[in-house]
Amino acid sequence: MSEIYDQAKAVMTEVYEGLDPKMGNLLVIGCSTSTVLGDMPGTNSSEEIADDLYKAVTEVFGGKYDIAVQCCEHLNRALVVERELAEKNGWTMVNAVPHRKAGGAFATKHYASLKDPVVVENIDSRAVAGIDIGGVMIGMHMRPVVVPMKLKNRAIGEAIVIAGRSRLKYIGGERTHYME
Repeated sequence: MSEIYDQAKAVMTEVYEGLDPKMGNLLVIGCSTSTVLGDMPGTNSSEEIADDLYKAVTEVFGGKYDIAVQCCEHLNRALVVERELAEKNGWTMVNAVPHRKAGGAFATKHYASLKDPVVVENIDSRAVAGIDIGGVMIGMHMRPVVVPMKLKNRAIGEAIVIAGRSRLKYIGGERTHYME
């Protein structure tokens, strides 16, 4: 296996272990394979890097979490999901198919790997967890309140990795009692 795969597997495992399954099971991932290689986003999209990253994601999250992969800004940060998930949630589907130069290599890999892929405009801020590989700005897709996850494994290749999870909102005042 490659060093990128090993780094990605360590990140995915750490994030997975830090999640609370009671919060839900929708994970959003944004990834710039160019940034993993040390380049500016969108300048050196790599199918090989996408393959290594995707293998780690599916080994850790496959079958346990629904995965929405954010496309790059050329597709307005739309997301690739299974059609069944989009229909169940009433998300607006758009007519686009990601490819390496518009959407990115990672979104393209996810699209090609799904049974019935679609691209949706947004997921209504419903992700309960997110992984941002290379500063691609996934926060808009996450459910409030987002809590940053302090990762020991903070990089994949040259890309900085930021992850977060959701927690329930605190409401009330000084007399309120909260769950653990």
